Amino acid sequence: MLSKQVCIVGAGYWGKNHIRTFHELGALGGIVESNVKILDSLVQKYPYVKTYTKLEDALANNEFKGFTVATPADTHFKIAKEIIKAQKHVLVEKPFTLTIDHAEILVKLADKNSVNLMVGHLLLFHPAIINIKRLIKDKIIGDLQYIYSNRLNLGQVRTEENVFWSLAPHDISIFQYFTESYPKEINAKGSSFLQKGIHDFALTHLKYPNGVEGHIFVSWLHPFKEHRIVIVGSEAMIYFEDSAKKTPLSLYSKKFDLANGIPKKIDGPVKLIEYNQKMPLTEELSYFINHLNENQPKKSDGQHALEVTKIMVEASNQLKRNINQ
Repeated sequence: MLSKQVCIVGAGYWGKNHIRTFHELGALGGIVESNVKILDSLVQKYPYVKTYTKLEDALANNEFKGFTVATPADTHFKIAKEIIKAQKHVLVEKPFTLTIDHAEILVKLADKNSVNLMVGHLLLFHPAIINIKRLIKDKIIGDLQYIYSNRLNLGQVRTEENVFWSLAPHDISIFQYFTESYPKEINAKGSSFLQKGIHDFALTHLKYPNGVEGHIFVSWLHPFKEHRIVIVGSEAMIYFEDSAKKTPLSLYSKKFDLANGIPKKIDGPVKLIEYNQKMPLTEELSYFINHLNENQPKKSDGQHALEVTKIMVEASNQLKRNINQ
């Protein structure tokens, strides 16, 4: 069993998932939470854990090698900055920060203090997404041409952030992972119906230097849950639906042949791709634990998060200009 070397900051909706998973991994050491009632309930469940109402008290405990931040997005910068200055490794939940300046400061500060900085782009650790990346890299689908993602549901509606900031970081991080490039064009539109100025749905179109294009559709005003991603290549296509039963990952041998100047559809077989059913959060937090040392994480690191933040901010600025037009 691992030593209990990780402290979680924030024991709310998602923080409780961190707490449970680190407990299962044998690495849960501490919890920082200002709500005393929540802390008391967690002590009943995890009697060995050290609890704190103030971050500075937890940072003074030299037993903790790493911290995770699962607090509201507008607090991420301040909390992560203090953790990094204390020279503790840190994983910040998405969205990393709400501004490019804050993201750049944290990345530079982590480098200066030799701190391993990760961001909770959970789906980069999903076995199906990792498998799709392999299929793209091995040219199983030919040249990558188009990616689209739908992330739709009825709720959870937030008041402190719009649907784009709540849901789109997942897909932008995946697009960056698949394309290994930064978009040359970003276009975003959306509308708000429930709360003035807070988008309920958004459609973002991305163009990359290598000719790849994609779109991301997010909404929390949708009658059913749909988490779907489609990857189109010159020789084949990939389909993955995380919201469907048994979460199928399929390879479609479908394309158009233009050999004679006339598009001819090649409708080949569909192959179901098997993949490991491990939980992405367990994989992500295990990866974080394995990098509580001098080994720099190569996945979901600060530089990747900075790119995602830049795309988020650019798209968000366009959403503000285009709202309900």
